[in-house]
Amino acid sequence: MNEKGEALGILGLGNRSTLFYINALNTAFQSQKKGYSTFPFILVNVDFNTINPYLPNDFDTLLPTVSEVITTLEKLPITHLLIPNITIHETIDRLATPLKVLHPLSLSAKILKLKKEASAVVFGTRYTMTSPYFIEYFAAEGIQIQSPSVEDMVFIDQFRQSVYASTETETETNTYYTLLKKYSSKAPVILACTELSVLHCNNDHFNSIDLATLQIEEGLALYKNA
Repeated sequence: MNEKGEALGILGLGNRSTLFYINALNTAFQSQKKGYSTFPFILVNVDFNTINPYLPNDFDTLLPTVSEVITTLEKLPITHLLIPNITIHETIDRLATPLKVLHPLSLSAKILKLKKEASAVVFGTRYTMTSPYFIEYFAAEGIQIQSPSVEDMVFIDQFRQSVYASTETETETNTYYTLLKKYSSKAPVILACTELSVLHCNNDHFNSIDLATLQIEEGLALYKNA
């Protein structure tokens, strides 16, 4: 908890992506505070298999399941919530909670508006890359969302699944970076899948906005002046 009484909670969803967020928070915090510092947070880990099969929008199943988890989090001494999964925020938006969610779409829209960008391309799951949720959210902010070609979307979706399973090959990774370079030369690319963020941290030489990085930076800001 910081001097303002604010504290971060993390909802654990999927091993590799959740560990990516935790490691990034700890690494950045230790770099700032030195010594043996580790980022203070409360983790509630859930069985992702009770959620993942119903993403992105099987709300009849997702809403009661996620609502139960959020209720558990609300009973803990936390004020802010980081969720290491981009797609699930469409469900979170439908729930009322006093917790301040570190919302990746809100954070990215703010960045794009500051840069005066009128459009962006989305890389993520097959659903996310054509999602009405993304299109409508950013349209309300005056930003047009574009999708990769159908062929490229198929590859990106298959590739991010390989990353999730830790089976991505060097050839696949190089192809992905080629696509990222191609699309980011025309408009900012929003990396809207945590699996892609895992790779992006190793190479940031692109005109892109990594949603996971924005969430992590927002979490770190709670202790910026502490």
